[in-house]
Amino acid sequence: MEFDRDLYSIQEVRNLIKRAKAAQEEFASFSQEQVDAVCRAVAEAGAKNAEKLAKMAAEETGFGVWQDKVLKNQLGSTMTWDAIKDMKTVGVIREDEARGITEVAVPMGVVAALIPSTNPTSTVLYKTIISLKAGNAIVISPHPGAKNCILEAWRIASEAAKRAGAPDGLVQCITTPTVDATNALLKSRDIGIILATGGEAMVRAAYSSGNPALGVGPGNGPAFIEKSADIPTAVRRILDSKTFDNGTICASEQSIVTEKCIKDKVIDECKRQGYYFLSPEESEKVSRFILRANGTMNPKIVGKTAQAIADMAGITIPAGTKILISPQTTVGKDNPYSREKLCPILAFYVEDNWESACKRCMEILHNEGAGHTMVIHSQDKSVIREFALKKPVSRLLVNVPGALGGVGALTGLQPALTLGCGAVGGSATSDNVGPQHLFNIRRVAVGLRELSDLRGSAPAPAQESAHVSSAAPYSRNAVAGGMTLSRDEIAAITRAVLERLER
Repeated sequence: MEFDRDLYSIQEVRNLIKRAKAAQEEFASFSQEQVDAVCRAVAEAGAKNAEKLAKMAAEETGFGVWQDKVLKNQLGSTMTWDAIKDMKTVGVIREDEARGITEVAVPMGVVAALIPSTNPTSTVLYKTIISLKAGNAIVISPHPGAKNCILEAWRIASEAAKRAGAPDGLVQCITTPTVDATNALLKSRDIGIILATGGEAMVRAAYSSGNPALGVGPGNGPAFIEKSADIPTAVRRILDSKTFDNGTICASEQSIVTEKCIKDKVIDECKRQGYYFLSPEESEKVSRFILRANGTMNPKIVGKTAQAIADMAGITIPAGTKILISPQTTVGKDNPYSREKLCPILAFYVEDNWESACKRCMEILHNEGAGHTMVIHSQDKSVIREFALKKPVSRLLVNVPGALGGVGALTGLQPALTLGCGAVGGSATSDNVGPQHLFNIRRVAVGLRELSDLRGSAPAPAQESAHVSSAAPYSRNAVAGGMTLSRDEIAAITRAVLERLER
């Protein structure tokens, strides 16, 4: 009998959800201390295996640098846990005696977690920890291109949770990933919420599933180098970000925008630090590899080095080149340099002043990446404030590498590998997603007033108009005293009013 992979995967998903739902019902009775013990165990296991998982992810996907993936695994485990360990997520989480309000955390149930191939193992650890911290179970849907390393990260997290006392089945993972399996997971009525990290099509599928979802769109953040910036430091920070794991973090910079008055200084510093400025002919060759025919990013360039991309495009670059950068003057869907490029490729724009640079950055973001992240390098607080007030982003990062600044490793933002894009980016939140987004709040409200208190504070009835009071034969005292008018008296008043309106 021929094996039907799709049918098998759908049945597997149904079984996983059933087990996860039962486990979560038991987990919902755990105290805060018990929940925290489980989360801590997962974080510690993730950190312990950070290097192993990093090497597996790099080998399987061919993306990025395994040494950098170690840091990402630490971000998804210990850094995430350290940021949320003191958060109240079980039972009564807040009490306001003055207002008579008590807030109770209510888990959403089973979290469906879509895992991308760009940050596979770190995202498994991160989503598992924040889901469990909020009192939920989790079912993981792996990207097929990173299946093995994701399954290993799940195994490590699941076994650590069980050793710490978690119910069996609290952390689940699809072992036969198919499109049908993912659709079955997203559309199941037993899913409490979807955490979608991946391509734009996958995020849209999550939002159209009929279940609550937190999804993130593409990043395409420009980095503006303003004339007051420390140019060598700004260029170095962009380099650090864009080459970290070969640019696979969606908060990494996708273009540099600068002012004409410092253009030469910026170019010279970029060249000194290992950026290679492509000629028009070279830019054309490389551009053919950035997008596929359907307008989406070409996975062949994702997480590859500048040298690998140059070899692919058939161009010769200096040894030691770290970033390919292409001078551009236009922005549009048909210009691949103005789109998201999860690799060491940047666009380079020069504007007359910071005001026109501000407009260019907005144009880039509205082309792709609205609601996500951008970076400004400046010492001018008034310019920074203007960017903060106008840019359609959820994270404006100041004087910091975009990739690690956006995910909270180098800033005070909550460590996260799911970065909300807000309404402008089609997302349900603009936050770095954490446990607080994965439970509902039941509010217990104590009565503070009686209905008579409200009536007692209402204004007194206005006196009747003289012309109305004489319009029909009824008793003024009867109305003022609250007595009921007869039907004939009401009819007489109505006729009198209508007669006056007709005059």
